[in-house]
Amino acid sequence: MILKMELYSPCDGFTHYRNYRAEILEALVASFFPSQIHTCVIILSVKEKVGACMKTPFISRERLAELTEQFPTPFHLYDEKGIRERARALHEAFAWNAGFKEYFAVKATPNPAILKILKEEGCGVDCASYVELLMSQKLGFTGDEIMFSSNNTPAEEFRLARELGATINLDAYEDVAFLKEMAGIPKVISCRYNPGGVFELGTSIMDHPEEAKFGMTKAQLIQAFKELKELGAEKFGIHALLASNTVSNDYYPALARQLFELAVEVVAETGVELDFINLSGGVGVNYQPDGEENDIAVIGQGVRQAYEDILTPAGLGQIKIFTELGRFMLAPFGLLVTKVTHKKQTYRTYLGVDASAVNLLRPAMYGAYHHITNMDRPEGPTEIVDVVGSLCENNDKFAIQREFPVSQIGDTLVIHDTGAHGFSMGYQYNAKLRSSEILL
Repeated sequence: MILKMELYSPCDGFTHYRNYRAEILEALVASFFPSQIHTCVIILSVKEKVGACMKTPFISRERLAELTEQFPTPFHLYDEKGIRERARALHEAFAWNAGFKEYFAVKATPNPAILKILKEEGCGVDCASYVELLMSQKLGFTGDEIMFSSNNTPAEEFRLARELGATINLDAYEDVAFLKEMAGIPKVISCRYNPGGVFELGTSIMDHPEEAKFGMTKAQLIQAFKELKELGAEKFGIHALLASNTVSNDYYPALARQLFELAVEVVAETGVELDFINLSGGVGVNYQPDGEENDIAVIGQGVRQAYEDILTPAGLGQIKIFTELGRFMLAPFGLLVTKVTHKKQTYRTYLGVDASAVNLLRPAMYGAYHHITNMDRPEGPTEIVDVVGSLCENNDKFAIQREFPVSQIGDTLVIHDTGAHGFSMGYQYNAKLRSSEILL
């Protein structure tokens, strides 16, 4: 019993193994308990003693009960205090760079109230569409406070970006001629780089840039810079995103080294004035309850070290560092609040809730994990359940075969880390209406 307990994480309901001599322990269990049924019983009994790992909601049970009396569930709930603290921590981590600017990825949480908060905290906006540009303009973002990073971009979007004075980040070499014809070449412009191949950190494969539709090859980027310079561009930027939602303090520093080395080469070959390097997004959050979070202070120092190792000796110590963080800035500071409406027993136990994939698509689309807390019964006996919505789709599930406190109809649940790519990815399948968004 004790040996088998270490093989399973009590947070994940049989889904994640711990590496405590796994092969030896499984062989021992198989020898003593050849019946799979008996083995499962032992695991469950150990789990009941250990209890489940927890994430702590940013709101108390009592305060949430007041809100659910006032507002119908489901609704998205945001923590203004947490958002402001995260923005300040980011700026502190990169204060060593005089020109540092965070351009919040609007697509993550396109909520005017939240964008106003981020503006007050000194952030700009990263837009990817006409409406995102329009919303940013209406909220008072102007000129170089707006980064326009899009792909397969319609002419009218380039024109609006030019009218607003936004910094345009070209996704494709072919966009040089298209932009010239449709909107004209601005004085400041950026190009998005895709190195191809596989992006690795140590022995871990983080992503496959060669499969991404975004960005230019090195040769294309250099040629684009040369042509843009001839067409009147005066200041240039380099942008890249090589991996998404990394939970590693090493991602940004590793990306920075690649881009800084590229910058030295590009400046030497083209003679352009390189004004900024945009590290884009990719710094993520840990959706699991028992993992470590990224430390933005450590990340900032890692980027600084790379800067001082590569750019400063090359005479490029004036280059500004930009970021386009969305998930890191907002995800932990959002909860999807929902209530248990049904409980069904067939071949599995199903907890039916009034939220569905139209409110949070990530689990259905990506199989993504989001931790769930029963605010009325956070502890106590557990059972294995699927937590499901009411859509006419079998992937409308927030949790699959997860160990969860025994719940009753009427219980209030909160689904964690929905502050980014939550409401914004919603849709209207089965004629479901959009939920409310509430700011604490």
